[in-house]
Amino acid sequence: MPPKKKSKPVQEPKLAQDRFLNRDLSWLEFNARVLNIALDERTALLERVRFLAIFASNLDEFVMKRIGLLKHRHTQGVAHAPTRPGELPPIQTLNACRARIAELESQLSSCWHKELIPALHQHHIRIITYKDLTKKQAKAVASWYRANVFPILTPLAVDPGHRFPFISNLSENLGILLESTNPDEPNQTRFARLKIPDILPGYTRVDTLATDDEEDDTPPTEEAPAIYIALDEIITNNLDDLFPGMRIVDILPFRVTRSAAVELDDDEIEDLLEHVEEELRARRFADAIRIETPPDPSPEILRFLLNELGLTTQDHSAHKPPLAFADLFTIADMDRPELKDPTWRPVRPPALADPETNIFAQIRAGDLLVHHPYESFTDSVERFIHDAAHDPDVLAIKQTLYRTSRDSPFVDSLIHAAEEGKQVACLVELRARFDEEKNVTFARQLEAAGVHVAYGVLGLKTHSKCSMVVRREKIDGSWGIRTYAHLGTGNYHPQTAQLYTDLGLFTCDPEITADVVRLFNMITGLSAGQEYNQLLVAPDHMRNRYLELIENEIANAKANKPARIIAKMNALEDRMITESLYRASNAGVKIDLIVRGFCCLRPGVKGMSANISVRSIIGRFLEHSRIFVFANASSDPQDYLYYFGSADWMYR
Repeated sequence: MPPKKKSKPVQEPKLAQDRFLNRDLSWLEFNARVLNIALDERTALLERVRFLAIFASNLDEFVMKRIGLLKHRHTQGVAHAPTRPGELPPIQTLNACRARIAELESQLSSCWHKELIPALHQHHIRIITYKDLTKKQAKAVASWYRANVFPILTPLAVDPGHRFPFISNLSENLGILLESTNPDEPNQTRFARLKIPDILPGYTRVDTLATDDEEDDTPPTEEAPAIYIALDEIITNNLDDLFPGMRIVDILPFRVTRSAAVELDDDEIEDLLEHVEEELRARRFADAIRIETPPDPSPEILRFLLNELGLTTQDHSAHKPPLAFADLFTIADMDRPELKDPTWRPVRPPALADPETNIFAQIRAGDLLVHHPYESFTDSVERFIHDAAHDPDVLAIKQTLYRTSRDSPFVDSLIHAAEEGKQVACLVELRARFDEEKNVTFARQLEAAGVHVAYGVLGLKTHSKCSMVVRREKIDGSWGIRTYAHLGTGNYHPQTAQLYTDLGLFTCDPEITADVVRLFNMITGLSAGQEYNQLLVAPDHMRNRYLELIENEIANAKANKPARIIAKMNALEDRMITESLYRASNAGVKIDLIVRGFCCLRPGVKGMSANISVRSIIGRFLEHSRIFVFANASSDPQDYLYYFGSADWMYR
């Protein structure tokens, strides 16, 4: 490849609002970068399919959260929110987002139909429609449908005796126009809705059905390819038995998205757990904000659906099937290792290489910094809590849980520790977006086992990832207690720990662990105004400390001392920090930002941000760690100031 030309600073912005990029439009560009991985022919074929599914899942979440919020603000008459950098009037942002989403969905559909389906075909993986089935295959599919699908289908008619049914969020459905074959009821059309069961995979493998061996794992060949067909195709072509005595006039597959921007008033909360459960119920029945259909939908069915769902044509998105591209995970997960990235097996951290080694002795010997997923999460973080729960010398365990897996080993360990009579406290953040229901369940399980459960600080989300263990030990010849801590950038989630890059620190440093004790007292009790020696805690101290560090780099640059800032995060939105970075750039501080997601800072602008570069790293592992580095007048990186944590430079 030819060398890239050095980029030139773009023109200085003429308006104050040009100082910032719009958060929502910037996020869409982040997701476009995810899509680019799927578009890149250098990516392994099934990984390309996986990234299409990831892109689509990301976009669904964006529509639920951000489009839902923008529509709500517009309908409520909110004209502008000037406190947010790059903010535009809601309708302006909404229209710009819709236009960009349409472009991205077009690229998504084109990639799947024009590139990936043919490429899969070359590797003996065929994605077909119902009309492509041979007679033998069609017979096998029909038999499978009658045995496995037909019994769980529930057609719901709409007439004076049957109201329009509730359409659940992200559900795939068929809208069906029916006409009676009874000569006494001529020209009477009726509407019926049929939900595609979401308990079944979105794609069914046909070739194994035809051979009566659904578990066949023989590698596909040109003579015996793996053949997949979409579930909605199967159902659409086998509807007659559902509507005897009726003629099917027209069918429209459709998918509905509902807003997730539902938050009830916090002012009069008496029980946070019940409040979150009420929010979940409200979200389930939140307003519909998008309907997706194939191109050229039935005008009559579409008009009927828009009217019943309270939507307009602006809320309609038409694209070639599948409507739920997240269904492609079924294809991406098939057992074809030669079409995927090589399997990565995390290594044990050197200090913990021997599973018989006492983890607390290793931490006493020196702080341990682990880097996931390159180093094993199971053999470090999970082991820390597991061993503490089973250690008779451990007196107490405290942990925050923001997101964790459904079969969380941390929940099991905390329950075991409580049953063994240890003091166990857990902060379960009930308002972790889209994990609320799971966390409510965990909170109830932990409480039932005798764990002291807190739900966080009212009005704030507890996003910190930390745990502490209090252990009885011999210290300088006499018995005492020592506190150990784990501080991480990522969640206590075994599955995402295999996919996300995160840092974790194990320490028994007295200054750090004393801070961790204070932090838990603050988030589980009512203590306020805590001071910390080593930790930066938001919202009390973190932003001010980062502003001080940036101002220090500005002063060093003006004094002709080494000055540099390197910051890695998921998102950058905070206006005060962004303005401070602009001042640092103008003072001559070299600033390298690594921002995976949206970034409201506008880099490379003469007279404002010419010394700031922004990079976004998208790849096999999701870059999740937040790391902040300041030169502090030193030219030796070993003397720089390093911070890491779970917080981005955002308002939250």
